[in-house]
Amino acid sequence: MNITHASFVTLPVSDQDRALRFYADVLGFEVTADLDLPQGRWLQVAPKGAQTVFTLAGPGMGGFEPGSARGIMLVTTDVDADCARLTEAGIAVTGPEGRPWGRMASFADPDGNGLMLLTEAHH
Repeated sequence: MNITHASFVTLPVSDQDRALRFYADVLGFEVTADLDLPQGRWLQVAPKGAQTVFTLAGPGMGGFEPGSARGIMLVTTDVDADCARLTEAGIAVTGPEGRPWGRMASFADPDGNGLMLLTEAHH
């Protein structure tokens, strides 16, 4: 096996424009692709410099159920500051709380896809 990294993670959404506003304006992700393809709009976003991007897959881009993605872990340098920003933006956040591996919090995008934030513990 010669796998080096994950190319993209699919986030099923019901409204790509609404999802884009959340991922770009609230989370600060950059648009890495926005193409009109025969089967629909191919829209991808990612944190600046990330190897793995997120495909905001709208209706028609496969048999995905909007809001069905879970357990997407986003690593941050300051989970507490990011949680404060999410709360200011009207996003419900659970946490942050300490774990042996770091401080974690969880929240959802407008479609209900489950996301987590982690500031890793330094040992």
